[in-house]
Amino acid sequence: MEKDYLSLKIGIIGGGQLGKMMIQAAKKLGFYITILDPCPFAPASSIADRQIIAEFDDRKAIEELCMVSDIVTYEFEHIGADILVEMENKGTKIYPTAKSLILIQNKLVQKQLLKKSGINVPEFMEIKNKEDMKKAGDVFGFPFMLKNCTGGYDGKGNAIVGSIKEIDYKYKLLGNGSMPLMAEKLIDFIMETSVLACRGIDKSTKVYPVGNNIHKDSILHITSVPADLSHEVSKKAMEAAKNVMEVFDGVGMFCIEMFIEKDGNVLINEVAPRPHNSGHYSIEGCKTSQFENHIRAICSLPLGSTELLSPVAMINLLGDENSKGKAFVSGVYDALKVDGAKVHIYGKKISKPKRKMGHITVTAENADDAVNKAIQAYEKIKIIGKN
Repeated sequence: MEKDYLSLKIGIIGGGQLGKMMIQAAKKLGFYITILDPCPFAPASSIADRQIIAEFDDRKAIEELCMVSDIVTYEFEHIGADILVEMENKGTKIYPTAKSLILIQNKLVQKQLLKKSGINVPEFMEIKNKEDMKKAGDVFGFPFMLKNCTGGYDGKGNAIVGSIKEIDYKYKLLGNGSMPLMAEKLIDFIMETSVLACRGIDKSTKVYPVGNNIHKDSILHITSVPADLSHEVSKKAMEAAKNVMEVFDGVGMFCIEMFIEKDGNVLINEVAPRPHNSGHYSIEGCKTSQFENHIRAICSLPLGSTELLSPVAMINLLGDENSKGKAFVSGVYDALKVDGAKVHIYGKKISKPKRKMGHITVTAENADDAVNKAIQAYEKIKIIGKN
């Protein structure tokens, strides 16, 4: 019997830009969307059918979202996974699964599972105290990377330990033992990349092209696709992404962040079980965007082609570093004069320093041209906070 897709109800935990772009994809298929977000004016609230205004760890609110939805998904991973496991065990369809979310939420557990499964990862070790940090210095050498195992994004929760003299300060900086920690060997990489992969409930998988990621102050600045890598290395990265999906039995979009070493070796850095900032290029650059494929996957629909239509670059638009307040965007008119430029403004009411407020995408004849044109458009736009 054919499903009545028009009556399908999707719940999304989170009402930010990722949730908003999920809804834009879902609405093409006529789905009813409920979001859960504590902010009444979250970006996704403008197009959601309904919003439950509550904190992300509010048990009653999550239970309500599950009750009114046929399928539940989420736009970020720092949520109450234990509650989702309970709801999953009671029959709620949650994708990516709550069981996979719990494994990914803890970076140490994530890395241990990847290593056990034969996936190449940087050398790492658990840090329980400052003595362990000294051991990490002995094993990895200085500098090494210290990370909070849970939480953390855009460089938050990470600290480079440059010498034995920095141990006390960096240990205190990341919670002074109040949060679980891990250390990783710093990788001398030639490129930071990410590969987006989508896996259906039927285990069918589509992998997106490899992107070259450039960060500024630990926040993604530019993604350009295709990455300037040999066919052999690109194939290796895409295969690694597919293998990671198998490890976590993933359903929906996953982003697999990687390091490419000088010899072409691919190391998995971190895994995000959701659409990702580095995949925004797919909206204009691919036959099927990451958001559409995520919706297709969780709704048991056939996955769309991930073929690259054109070389493409994406640049994040951040809030001005020197202001905070009501968001004011200028320069869009001039940015759109740049050939191939598309401007996405997320609709966040408040601008804060380095807050992700939008992005620019440019398609062009080659990746370098796309990057140059994206920079031209990026330089036209300014987002400030007015009091």
